[in-house]
Amino acid sequence: MSSSNGTRDIPRHIAIIMDGNGRWARRRFMPRVAGHRKGVEAVRAVVSRCAELGVSHLTLFAFSSENWRRPAEEVNFLMQLFVRALEDEVSRLHQNGIRLRVIGDLSRFEPRLVELIRNAEATTAQNTRLNLTIAANYGGRWDILQAMERMLKARPDHRGPFTEQELEPHLSMAFAPEPDLFIRTGGEKRISNFLLWQLAYTELYFTDSLWPEFNGAAIDDAIASYQQRERRFGRTSEQVQAASAGQHA
Repeated sequence: MSSSNGTRDIPRHIAIIMDGNGRWARRRFMPRVAGHRKGVEAVRAVVSRCAELGVSHLTLFAFSSENWRRPAEEVNFLMQLFVRALEDEVSRLHQNGIRLRVIGDLSRFEPRLVELIRNAEATTAQNTRLNLTIAANYGGRWDILQAMERMLKARPDHRGPFTEQELEPHLSMAFAPEPDLFIRTGGEKRISNFLLWQLAYTELYFTDSLWPEFNGAAIDDAIASYQQRERRFGRTSEQVQAASAGQHA
């Protein structure tokens, strides 16, 4: 893949809202949980393709803090699916050099699930090929509030206004660069309380494809769209082009 306008060829960090599992199942006259099960296969394909391409960070929105409002049967299935995925997939991730992290408020999860998460994070902690982050019981507003609480606790005697640089180390994604590319499947065009702070300058890509249909080729299409964008970060096109010319001089 190559780009003609100076945009980084491969995004360092891709963040994805995996939407459309239920609709995929409904269109096939199947229960919603069948769509979630199929969605795990899409996760496997996308993780594999991102690792092949050299993406350094991939963040997937698996379960939002608002998803507890769904029917109890579906929530219970999602929790069981999360457990099974951790039991079945961690060894494969580890063998492929992929580091796993889970961000979000884990306090509502069963102890068994939390234990599996912590063990998976410890097992893969030294891997560097791809940093895979799963956002579970996560919300962007919660993230900012918990970061504020941590910052205030760390600086109890601070007087005067805080800066963005002082808050950022306390955010859930402080270990990663801000996303270059955000993808949402399923046809909806909103970010749904996902990484609100971190997406400030991210390129947004929306697709009608439902998550179980998403695969490595779909990732390639999203990256191709990203490569056609000019990322200015508040500068003019002329400034961006001049800076790019200077780097290649």
